[in-house]
Amino acid sequence: MTISKEIAPHLPYLRRYARALSGAQKRGDAYVIMTLEALVAEPDSFPNQYGARVGLYRVFMRIWSSIALDQRDEEAIEVDEGASVAQRNIASLTPRSRQAFLLGTVEGFGDSDVAFILDVAAGEVERLKAEAGREIAELVATDVLIIEDEAVIAADIELLVQDLGHRVVGVARTHKEAVALAVRERPGLVLADIQLADGSSGLEAVNEILGRFDAPVIFITAYPERLLTGERPEPAFLISKPYKGDSVKATISQALLFGRSATRDRG
Repeated sequence: MTISKEIAPHLPYLRRYARALSGAQKRGDAYVIMTLEALVAEPDSFPNQYGARVGLYRVFMRIWSSIALDQRDEEAIEVDEGASVAQRNIASLTPRSRQAFLLGTVEGFGDSDVAFILDVAAGEVERLKAEAGREIAELVATDVLIIEDEAVIAADIELLVQDLGHRVVGVARTHKEAVALAVRERPGLVLADIQLADGSSGLEAVNEILGRFDAPVIFITAYPERLLTGERPEPAFLISKPYKGDSVKATISQALLFGRSATRDRG
């Protein structure tokens, strides 16, 4: 199979990444074109040992790092007019943390692939992602409600939330407690299990909460099949137990950036 056929299915996603990275479609497309030109000029150099998509992004990042357009990396990126709040927030992240966040959270690459694409050690990817999480919290810090009946898990999630710079306003173990806390505190983010202490449903609690006000929701559950039924609507943010702390943190950042603009007074 030729390189062009290998990479063709991945080009729309590369354009998405390039636009988010650069803050502008025109500038992002220019880097994509240069990437394709480089592959045409030196097809034998295509690093496809980890697959065509990973190799394509690695070549793109090599071009991105070596050719400056509009001083895009050293200074704040000027985003397109009409860009969403999320796009503007992403553009304000420091360059390397922005790259790691977008590759891992938006493009769905694992840490080993991100390390290869950015040509860094795996430990550096973890550091960059953590840095991105802290920067995002500064942009969209919010109050968080945890709906979880297992005390140990609730405490662990609370630490993850606080480590990012957000504030936990309460932990609810039942449907009734969850709704009461939500109405009183009006959190900007809800982290919810679906099987609660008294046999009540976290899903029903979330639906009742969202009937009163809007907030992004992340379900953290051992029963994802109860939510992924193929019927609509399905949750946008779902984490299966047992979970990884980094996955929870990345999903929190993603939910706050793309779910809505959730902020609180940090004074």
